[in-house]
Amino acid sequence: MVARLDMRKLIMTVIMVLIGIAFLMPFLWMISASFKVEEEVLTFPIKWIPQNWNVVENYKEVWTGSMPFLLLYWNSIKVTVLTTLVSCTVSCLAAYGFAKINFKGRDFIFLIVLATFMIPPQTLLVTQFLLYRWLGLYDTHTGLILLNSFSVFGTFMLRQFYLGISNEIIESARMDGAGHFRIFTSICLPLVRPAIATYAILRFIWTWNDFQNPLIFLRSKELYTIQLGVQSFSDQHGSVYSLMMAASVSAILPLLIIFIIGQKNVIEGIQLGGVKG
Repeated sequence: MVARLDMRKLIMTVIMVLIGIAFLMPFLWMISASFKVEEEVLTFPIKWIPQNWNVVENYKEVWTGSMPFLLLYWNSIKVTVLTTLVSCTVSCLAAYGFAKINFKGRDFIFLIVLATFMIPPQTLLVTQFLLYRWLGLYDTHTGLILLNSFSVFGTFMLRQFYLGISNEIIESARMDGAGHFRIFTSICLPLVRPAIATYAILRFIWTWNDFQNPLIFLRSKELYTIQLGVQSFSDQHGSVYSLMMAASVSAILPLLIIFIIGQKNVIEGIQLGGVKG
């Protein structure tokens, strides 16, 4: 019986490894293509290790060519980091209020908030565009940051973790004279740290990859984010696949770094959510 279970585990491990390799192959091809001269990119069968390396020239063209990738990176980092910070702060406060503060109409208001999650964001673009122009936030990074700073998903996700915190702990803190701010910062935040880290990483990825909002709400090229920059780079060099792959690798590199750094918290947050769910 034990041998049979070990064999099943071995077979499942091999299958998972093969599936993982299948998912990684496009990414590995992209990296390999960014190292090659253009003539070797589309050769068949695929040569994963380039015969003629062209790494310096490809990435030099991307970073110092017609598109200012350093400026694009700075714009994306600024917008993404500030959006993530503001969104995590707002979602944490809202989730705590809906989970641990009793006030009249709390559940009804939360249902209304959840109902807005079903509204396709594309239906709000015209209204948002007109509102942002009237407020003077059109074609600014401030407006772009505010667009993604209020998340129904983040509020709902973190509320579920706050509900898992024992009310007895909070009542004990209140008996010791702690207010909501002290309870929130000293008790609740440390306990839901994996969930906050998980949401922060997801928000970072979503904001970094966002193409629609910068396309609509940014007009000045000096304010472009990396996604708009890659699109403009594609318009100029779309037929040169080695350069396009180098630009794509440059665009997704921060996401890989963020996920590698925070994957432990993501896995922990998912495990805690599975136990509580």
